[in-house]
This record gives sequence, C-alpha cells and structure tokens, in this order.
Amino acid sequence: MKPFIVCVFALALSLATLSGAQAKRTFTGTITDSMCANTAGHSSMRMGPTDADCTRACVTAHGATYVLYNGTDVYELSNQTTPEKFAGQKVRVTGTLDAKTRTIRVDSITAAR
Repeated sequence: MKPFIVCVFALALSLATLSGAQAKRTFTGTITDSMCANTAGHSSMRMGPTDADCTRACVTAHGATYVLYNGTDVYELSNQTTPEKFAGQKVRVTGTLDAKTRTIRVDSITAAR
C-alpha cells in the first residue's frame, strides 16, 4: 500500500507542477531589443532618435529580438510581430512563462498606464 501512496503523491505533484508552469500571468515592463536589454550603458550605440526607433533598428538591422525588460529581468517573447508597435513603450504582456528558457508565450500585449 505504501508504494501506491508514494506513486499517487508523485503523480499529483507532477500534475501540480505542470499546471503551475502553464498558468497565464501578466508581466509589466518595456518592450526593447535583446541587445540593449543585455547591455549596460548602451546609449552610445543608440540607433535612432527615440527608444522606439532604436529598438526597431536593432531588431531589423542587427538581428536582435523583441524582449520584455522590467528593470531586472529580460524575457524573450514568442510573438515577434506584435511587439513592434509597442517598441520602447511600457506594456502589460499576458501569457505563460517557460521558466527554463525565460520565454513568455504571448497571448496579448497592451499598453500599460
């Protein structure tokens, strides 16, 4: 009986972990590019007159990707089309986080107030 209880507990724990990892969350931060979000003091490399222009230029001309940066953490975004219109802006991203790859599977992006 004891092995059965251990197996049931392990299965329940696995299911709880899987469902928790896939829970939708809302993340707030700024849409920027992967080069600037990972480089301190990047202002000398500015690629345009505004944050939005710089972000778009880094993505289109230098192979960077759109990311969400909240001041401490950088999250890759699964959707690389929608973030373009929010480049350089503070936003709320709703989706599920893959903690291992630090990628948000994007359901929606809206401007933050």
